[in-house]
Amino acid sequence: MVRPHLVVTREMLARDIWRGPLDSRMTNTIYIHIARLRQKVDSGGTVTLIHTVSGLGYRFGIAPS
Repeated sequence: MVRPHLVVTREMLARDIWRGPLDSRMTNTIYIHIARLRQKVDSGGTVTLIHTVSGLGYRFGIAPS
C-alpha cells in the first residue's frame, strides 16, 4: 500500500511472506490468499483495488484510467 501501483510478482510474495522459493504448491496457495483478500477488500465496493497483471503478478490500487 506504500507503493500503490507497484506490481508484486508471485516470486516476491513467496520469498517475502513465506520465506521460500516459488513452487507449484506455493502458486496455488498464493492464488487462494489473493482470492480471499479480494473477497474482504473488494466486496461491496464500487472500486476494485486488487488487480491481476497478466503473466506478472498483482497490483494494489485504483486502476489508471
